[in-house]
Amino acid sequence: MRSIWRGSVAFGLVTIPVKLHVATEQRNVTFHTVHREDGGRVKFRRFCTVCEEEVPYVDVAKGYELPAGEMVVLDDDDFEGLPLSTSRRIEVLQFSPADQIDPILLNKSYYLEPDPVGVRPYVLLRDALERSGRVAIVKVALRQRESLAVLRIRDGVFVLETMLWPDEVRPVDFAFEEEGVDLRSQELRMTESLIETMVADFDPEQYRDAYREALQEVIEAKIAGKEIIHTGAPAEERPTADLMAALRASVEAAKKQAGSRAPARERASADHGERAGHDEEAVEQEKVPRKRKARHPA
Repeated sequence: MRSIWRGSVAFGLVTIPVKLHVATEQRNVTFHTVHREDGGRVKFRRFCTVCEEEVPYVDVAKGYELPAGEMVVLDDDDFEGLPLSTSRRIEVLQFSPADQIDPILLNKSYYLEPDPVGVRPYVLLRDALERSGRVAIVKVALRQRESLAVLRIRDGVFVLETMLWPDEVRPVDFAFEEEGVDLRSQELRMTESLIETMVADFDPEQYRDAYREALQEVIEAKIAGKEIIHTGAPAEERPTADLMAALRASVEAAKKQAGSRAPARERASADHGERAGHDEEAVEQEKVPRKRKARHPA
């Protein structure tokens, strides 16, 4: 694993020399843009739409477009005076409970490897942070961009997770009316029963990227010269008309899937919810009082 950045974690007066490694990678099947006739790589030229000439890389600059269409051109000199930290420091700002970090803010993950001279303070901060049950909020500059980040522990090493700034999270700009939605207590109990039946510890290893595997098979078949059979697009899914019937069927399917692995408490909860559902069908439908108002964006 090759490091992409060298610097230090600054914790009070303590400095911990570290190396930064990219912690994740996307296993997508990558393609080149090619000429269909002969498979030759298609290259894109830097072409100016004003003078209609190809532009050498040395003459390429950054431009900020104004609402009216005019362009403000910025050169390297314009970026030199900006307040971007050039020191290779991961500065600890504070320590906070992990559950206060909204996952929507998390962006990209990196592993921190200590230099040999920094192993002792690295282990000291790691163990103390793990015992505290908190995460460190830090500031770091990577690739000409300053970011807030979270420093946490995973498998005995520090993980640096860069964060989006609050104004980079888009607000909810849609509304839906809840006033006319009347939920029966039977439906709520059945839904809660379904949730309880499907409770399990999360193990990412039991899931796989079926699309990528199928795409790889198509490529391998092309290489082998085999005929490819297309099965067609899946049928369009439609909203469920009978909600109670769908919930009851979902509970049954989930119970069968869970099988003997489901704890007795969960199976009893699911059975109790289903019996309550059958009992209430004979009586007048009970409606749950609505306490919440329609949600509208601020």
